[in-house]
Amino acid sequence: ELRHRASPWQRNLGYPLAMLGLLALTGISVLIVCFHVLELLLDDAAMPRGIQDASLGQVSFSIFGSFGAALQVVLIFYLMLSSVVGFYSSPLFTRLLPERQDTPLTKIIGNCVSLLVLSSALPVFSRTLGITRFDLLGDFGRYNWLGNFYIVFLYNMGFAGLTTLCLVKRVSWAVQAELIRAFGEDR
Repeated sequence: ELRHRASPWQRNLGYPLAMLGLLALTGISVLIVCFHVLELLLDDAAMPRGIQDASLGQVSFSIFGSFGAALQVVLIFYLMLSSVVGFYSSPLFTRLLPERQDTPLTKIIGNCVSLLVLSSALPVFSRTLGITRFDLLGDFGRYNWLGNFYIVFLYNMGFAGLTTLCLVKRVSWAVQAELIRAFGEDR
């Protein structure tokens, strides 16, 4: 219903640009994770350990300087939003979605706990994937499993593989449906 009420500018320019932006952010995050996998294979220093001496403001945490730091921030926000959307889209947690002016207190508490867990896991998540080396000085590198090469490697490979599979599946099915509709085979 919202799509039908949208203006032609929104339908023909806004939605495709938003879709391209989401595809670009997903592709960039997969590329960064793939480069991190290569770093893991070639260099032990790529393991997500904590910062020994914080040199904030003296050294850039990104190879590409300010642009890279801004890209990392955008990717972290994208990962945060996509994890929240994915969490509420899973069949197990769809009942947890709040309803306007009709949400019981237990559901509100469940939402608060869920969002707290997701936001607490975000620094470790982005650090393990190699999206950023900055750990908010929380010393998340102290976790023993972050020093285990196999866990970090499999985590990165799983993220890259599953995200690529989801991306290809969504894009190819959307293109296939549009082609079927364009050729009139849907009737």
